[in-house]
Amino acid sequence: MILRGATEEEVEIAVRAGKREPAKLGKFKSRSSFAFNSFSPVNQKFYKYKIVESVFADESEEITIVTVKVYFTNSEVTQ
Repeated sequence: MILRGATEEEVEIAVRAGKREPAKLGKFKSRSSFAFNSFSPVNQKFYKYKIVESVFADESEEITIVTVKVYFTNSEVTQ
């Protein structure tokens, strides 16, 4: 998560506020976009926005994050 450029708070927002969609093996995914206006930790290029996508299992007692994907873009993204 950190190496890809996402914070714990952003992952939580993506899970709670993003549109939930089915993923593989009974998991779910959801994403949220954030103003970024900085340089990507991945390729050191400047981007205006970042999209944080969380893949997770919604279990009876808790939500378990399986993986986090981060996309950087200069185009405004709608949910």
